[in-house]
Amino acid sequence: MTMIARLQRPRLLARAAKIGAQDYNRDRHLQRLLGYGSIPGSGAALIRLMDLEREINTQRKEDDAAYSLVRHLDLLIALIGEAQLYQASRAPRYQ
Repeated sequence: MTMIARLQRPRLLARAAKIGAQDYNRDRHLQRLLGYGSIPGSGAALIRLMDLEREINTQRKEDDAAYSLVRHLDLLIALIGEAQLYQASRAPRYQ
């Protein structure tokens, strides 16, 4: 969670990802980003998403022609959404 909090991305990209995370759908987003098949748990998904986001951010910084803003935004939305799900699953439940 600390690694996600320390991500420094362009302000507009981060803001758009936060807005998009409000409509995050785990099944739809993760299958599109990680491939079809069984969906990993939140922890494993977060690690994989962090790796993919790191790669695409490197492309952005290097002005790589293969960089896709839409894919980067999708990855950040999924990262935020998964982080929220992960935190919610770890929160103590009071009755």
